[in-house]
Amino acid sequence: MATETSPPTPRSRVVAAFVITALLTSFVAATYGFGFYLFAQIVTDMRKDLGFGYTVVGTVTASGQLGFLLFALLGTWLSTRVGGGQVTIGSAALCGLCLVLIPLTDSIVVIGVLLTIMGGTAASVYVPLVEIVGRTIDYEHRGKVLGLISSGTSYGVFVNSLLVPSFVGAGNWRGLWYCVGLGTLTSTAIAAFAFHRLGLFRSERASDPAGDALGPRTQGTTDRDDSARAGWRMVLVRWVVIVWVMKFLNGFACMPFQNYLSPYLREGLGFDIGFAAQVWGVIGVIGMFAGFAVGWLSDRIGVRSSLVLCYGMFFVSAVLLVLAPVGYLPMVSGVLFALAFYPIYGLVPAYVSKTASGAAATVIFGVTNVTQGLGGIVGNYTAGFLKSWTGDFTWYYVVIAVTTLVLGALTLQLPREGSPESAIGRTGPPTSDKDLSHA
Repeated sequence: MATETSPPTPRSRVVAAFVITALLTSFVAATYGFGFYLFAQIVTDMRKDLGFGYTVVGTVTASGQLGFLLFALLGTWLSTRVGGGQVTIGSAALCGLCLVLIPLTDSIVVIGVLLTIMGGTAASVYVPLVEIVGRTIDYEHRGKVLGLISSGTSYGVFVNSLLVPSFVGAGNWRGLWYCVGLGTLTSTAIAAFAFHRLGLFRSERASDPAGDALGPRTQGTTDRDDSARAGWRMVLVRWVVIVWVMKFLNGFACMPFQNYLSPYLREGLGFDIGFAAQVWGVIGVIGMFAGFAVGWLSDRIGVRSSLVLCYGMFFVSAVLLVLAPVGYLPMVSGVLFALAFYPIYGLVPAYVSKTASGAAATVIFGVTNVTQGLGGIVGNYTAGFLKSWTGDFTWYYVVIAVTTLVLGALTLQLPREGSPESAIGRTGPPTSDKDLSHA
């Protein structure tokens, strides 16, 4: 085992990076794939058994979104005080516990509370990712790593698709919750051991004796406190405000696009359920690889260029649904949407991790989760309002197309990631890597 000051070997850094990437991806798969989407997949069977209506379903879904917003704020606050590693592990453990508790009750109220908490853990497990990735992953690989992590939702949904038929077909929806819950708790226990060995439960200064990330210690304060205070002052930094606005517009455009796609295809365009299911199947499969592929590209051409590429595909996807929703073109639209949607959620944290550092990065990214959630709420409401007002989903896809153009323009206003003029929370060069003790 390495000493506190011994630098890790190249092999140990590679192994550590691989382990951390796999564990963080599994956390996103659990909190999003299980926490958010498993209930939606088996709600019919739970309704038959427990006897609740769709009004309750809508209320539970809305409360899950509220939990996401509250935990995004709480996770940001806690990460700057107790550390990102502790918040991520605690959030994953809480999600696993809620998954196991759901089948123990017949009360839909209790189930609603547990699902709300799980919706919150999806935010709080995600908030510290930029800090953890910044401490464990070399600068030139962060785009592909965060891209893969952002695709974790697809892996969770894929696991659901494998488990649901066997459990639900046997009338055992409760056993399904136990299965994914115990799997999540097992993954969390392994991650807690790995985080301890890699020094991720200690402050960034403690695991980085060289101190190249935050500069000299200020007398009378801790480095985490300094970085956190810098993070909360980010409202005064132009590029940070742009990122927050972009995340709001991401939620405003991406979430309604996904939520209303099936109703638009079936009710608005007259496609049958088989074709709509095929479109969703293609989106899911592509999503499993798109995040990593575009993240890999971003490490070579830059995060900004990759974001512009994604918004361009997103624009064409929306335009196809507005101007040419015939034949197999909606399938092409789904392919383009999948290629853009999943990578976007990895590219923004990749940009933050390459431009800011430490608790400042956590605060910046934590606020982006809040603005994204608010954007999703506003977008879903606006889409529903336009459907009721015009009788057609088409007009919101027009709004989405315009929004993607605005997002592309905002992306071009961002400074180059890692440039000295945009660096926050560090004084050293952006390519310097953190040492991992106990690797």
